[in-house]
Amino acid sequence: MAREAATGAYAPYSRFHVGAALLFADGSVVTGANVENASYGLSLCAETVAVSAAMAAGRRGGLVAVAVIGGIGGVFGETVTPCGRCRQVLNELAQSGDTDPVIWCAGGEGVFETRLSALLPHAFGPANLGQA
Repeated sequence: MAREAATGAYAPYSRFHVGAALLFADGSVVTGANVENASYGLSLCAETVAVSAAMAAGRRGGLVAVAVIGGIGGVFGETVTPCGRCRQVLNELAQSGDTDPVIWCAGGEGVFETRLSALLPHAFGPANLGQA
């Protein structure tokens, strides 16, 4: 589903198409694709788009896995991992349900599997602000 989501990317500047798929405990999946902007800092990563869509739909917690894939012009070579910002955004959703989702980082060369806690050790989250 992440690969399919990447076809919806708007990446006229980098041509680097990224797709993300979030799997929830109830079996539902929410996807996202990156959206670039001429003012680069305003661009949105695929993971952030997917998390935003999930949260806008009322999703809180239940995140069990995330799949991410990316490549130039839709050609998927090396595996990609979520950037630091996306790791933090994913962490916010994961902590809302007290989960540590599996992260599948895909590419033409296969899949690298890890956990969000391994990608973002000692994460800052709601508990640091007195929220649990």
